[in-house]
Amino acid sequence: MEEDLKVIVFTLGSEEYGVDVERVQTIERMLPITRVPKTPSFVRGVVNLRGVVTPVIDLRGRFGLEETEYTDQTRLIVVAINDIEVGLIVDSANDVLDVPADSVDDPPEVVGGIKAKYLHGIAKIGEDRLLVLLNLREVLNKEEIIQLEQFEA
Repeated sequence: MEEDLKVIVFTLGSEEYGVDVERVQTIERMLPITRVPKTPSFVRGVVNLRGVVTPVIDLRGRFGLEETEYTDQTRLIVVAINDIEVGLIVDSANDVLDVPADSVDDPPEVVGGIKAKYLHGIAKIGEDRLLVLLNLREVLNKEEIIQLEQFEA
């Protein structure tokens, strides 16, 4: 039997997403981003996070969603993916939730234009709230991870 999850809730547009709290290193306000040439378009560049060069990915770009301007609510969620730290740009990050394992369904083929391979599942929270749970291992493929590892000092 799967264990219950504790997730950080964030938004992209009107959709709510969750990522396992154990993978989250920190949540930051937006920092100045240094662009890095010859990277995929969704890789915005790198930031200096307390002396550590950290690659930054725009999740909207990764998932093929419409880009928006950054606001005071925009956050950088720093997560560990396959032993490297990566910053994920999200519209807002505002909650920590306990998600019972029995409330998580397998993802449909596509949710809001996002392919199922990027998703761990869909959690039903209460009567009318759905939370899309990300599969961070699939958000970046192996080649992209190797490329990002080059940024790490």
